Amino acid sequence: MKHPAYRLVASRLGLALLTLLIVSAIVFAMTGLLPGDAAQQALGQAATPEAVAALRHQFGLDQPAIQRYFEWLFHIVRGDFGMSMSNSLPVSDLIKTRLPNSLMLAGLTTIVAVPVALAIGILSAMYRGSWLDRVLNILTLSTVAVPEFLVATVAVLIFAVKLHLLPALSYLSSVSSFSDLLRIYAMPVMTLCCVLIAQMARMTRAAVLDQLSSGYVEMACLKGASQVRVVLRHVLPNAIGPIANAVALSLSYLFGGVVIVESIFNYPGLASLMVDAVTNRDMPLVQGCVMVFCAAYLALVLMADLCQIVSNPRLRQR
Repeated sequence: MKHPAYRLVASRLGLALLTLLIVSAIVFAMTGLLPGDAAQQALGQAATPEAVAALRHQFGLDQPAIQRYFEWLFHIVRGDFGMSMSNSLPVSDLIKTRLPNSLMLAGLTTIVAVPVALAIGILSAMYRGSWLDRVLNILTLSTVAVPEFLVATVAVLIFAVKLHLLPALSYLSSVSSFSDLLRIYAMPVMTLCCVLIAQMARMTRAAVLDQLSSGYVEMACLKGASQVRVVLRHVLPNAIGPIANAVALSLSYLFGGVVIVESIFNYPGLASLMVDAVTNRDMPLVQGCVMVFCAAYLALVLMADLCQIVSNPRLRQR
């Protein structure tokens, strides 16, 4: 008989795959509702009706939607996202060239945001009700309320236009040293971190406060343990699951915020590729990019569930 934790992990994985299947159907249907004709957009307004009809037949656009969906799904399972309609290149190759850049941006943002957010959340919970807690709450609430496009615009005006410290556009081809790399990534990472740190810090604060109100914390305080020892030795090990969920849910914001950030700073990532594909009505490329984003989001949520299962003995015994 399998261990209960294995069954729970298998059920989570099955649910993630089912969700991805549902998302694939929604993505395929939504891209089919985009206005205009994809073949006409690819060939231009001067294309003859015969050329448009030939391109529609080449990409299977003249077939029933349900047939095109199952053929597309079959190819995706095999790792084939089809051909781009705007430049006649494999979608998989286009994604491979841009995905490392987006992962680099997301990775640097995570390295900066997670330690800062956890520190703010834990300090705010430890000194709840104090002036430090109030100041941090005001800062995080104010930051969450500001949209990322406004943060990016203000950052460009201050650091690029007024101070001339950082470049307004992130051209990776101009990187020749480590200092250039830092200057290129400074404003995109700062823009993403602003909202990300605020969200993660507030969720971490709530998770730690929930544990601080538990009976074992009161018992540890009665035994003379210091507040720092209580938090580090007792609260944090029991709050790993909720904190992991907070980190995963906050990091999932990257897949929305990175679209705006890459567009504003002209960063050559997967999100900017998807925006260009929507503009050109390149349906295979849009579908491939969206599926990659959805798969990454589900992977983060699944990792958070696994962390919670590992850290919670009650979940492991189900």
